[in-house]
Amino acid sequence: MSRYRGPKLRISRRLGDLPGLTRKESKKMAPAGEHGQQLRKPSEYSLRLEEKQKLRYNYGLSEKQLLKNIKIAKKVQGSTGVVLLQMLEMRLDNTLFRLGLAPTIPAARQLVNHKHILINSKVLSICSYQCKPGDIIAINNKTSSNQIIKKYMEFSNLSTIPNHLELEKNKLTAKVNSIIARHLVGIQINELLIVEYYSRK
Repeated sequence: MSRYRGPKLRISRRLGDLPGLTRKESKKMAPAGEHGQQLRKPSEYSLRLEEKQKLRYNYGLSEKQLLKNIKIAKKVQGSTGVVLLQMLEMRLDNTLFRLGLAPTIPAARQLVNHKHILINSKVLSICSYQCKPGDIIAINNKTSSNQIIKKYMEFSNLSTIPNHLELEKNKLTAKVNSIIARHLVGIQINELLIVEYYSRK
């Protein structure tokens, strides 16, 4: 399945708060769909599927990308679910979003694709780049790049920057201090259900 490009509020109504997907809030309380809220108790499979979909839509991944990340996480020492979340949180597009340099992850992805972002003084246009401790993130020295970032920062809805990141607002530069800890992950999710979902595939 390719990356989702449809109505974002519909997804957030169905899956709950997804800060990386959209900043908009719906006035409607019932989940999207013809029949609204299900009356039946959800099955174990549907619970696992819902958690997996939350992860996919929040970080803007295709099914193929998520499966690839799961396979890599399984090979790394430690809890597969925690490693997976750390990998997704350390992506360049998500890092820009967590720094408050973009209002959503799709907006951050566009900044990277349009070559507005420098990593260690080099232009990088790969959204999935894994940020490492010591990486310096800067804005391309172009008027258009600075205007876009400053506009985004004015309407940023992030009150605090996670401890693993450091931002100098005056210079528009940031530094990655460490790998993110599990409790700082920006979405409420049960990663064990996602690992279980893929273990049964």
